[in-house]
Amino acid sequence: MRSIRVLLGLMVVLLVAVATVGYASAFPSEGFYARDGHVFDDWAISRTRAFGEDGFYQITRTGFRPAIVFQSLGENADLAYSLGEQIADEYPDRLLRAEAIFRFVRDGVRYTSDIDRTGSEEFAQNADELAAAIVGDDIGYGDCEDMTVLLAVMYRAAGFRCAVVLVPGHTALLVHLPDYRKATVFFELDGEPGWIWAEATGRNNPLGWAPRQYLNDDIAAYEVYAEEPAYRIPFEAEAPLTPPPAPGTAVTATGQGAAYRPFPFLGGIGFLWVLSLFRRRRKR
Repeated sequence: MRSIRVLLGLMVVLLVAVATVGYASAFPSEGFYARDGHVFDDWAISRTRAFGEDGFYQITRTGFRPAIVFQSLGENADLAYSLGEQIADEYPDRLLRAEAIFRFVRDGVRYTSDIDRTGSEEFAQNADELAAAIVGDDIGYGDCEDMTVLLAVMYRAAGFRCAVVLVPGHTALLVHLPDYRKATVFFELDGEPGWIWAEATGRNNPLGWAPRQYLNDDIAAYEVYAEEPAYRIPFEAEAPLTPPPAPGTAVTATGQGAAYRPFPFLGGIGFLWVLSLFRRRRKR
């Protein structure tokens, strides 16, 4: 088992806009409405766009915040959170509990691209929506951001610290589990060791396995805090949401056996340029 240190924190992320056609009819729920060519929910969060102050990941020039995660936390906690609590009750051992949550999402969601699922190139689900599909139909359908959001809510409910991560073309979750010896690699988040990768997009993926192509990448991360309130505004509202101030600044990182690799920070504008975040394939 090897350990690497990667750059984690908030970095600059610029995203190329994706085409958004055909999604209005895919989700006829009264809680969704169309504006400026995108679909919004009643938190005024765009489900068809990750970037911008009203995007589901609120990606801006200075960082990101996975706003859609908080729709199922805090005072809005519902089905997904209760499932995490149930697994915590069933598995008092933390390591077995972490594996059980991972299996619930990995085995309960069939990887399906948004274009195949909704007719739109991007359409994010919140944790409760995906959990309801798994419970009601014994199977859910989604891609990497859908699985990441559900994992984040369930892990928080079960008492784990976790962080949503962005790499070029993909999103996943880190879980703080320093005693998990099955992990193929450990990460450091803001200098704190013991974080493992949760990659549920492959049917045979074990908890703690990380795709090799990301081990030398710079990674942007946002730790999820359960006490952070989610907020909802009437779906008729026109004003976009404004994300809170970005958390701590980025840090430098090295890889095992690699030379020191500094992170170039220029006037507070970061390094990571994500050309296509959510047009991805199943990992492994």
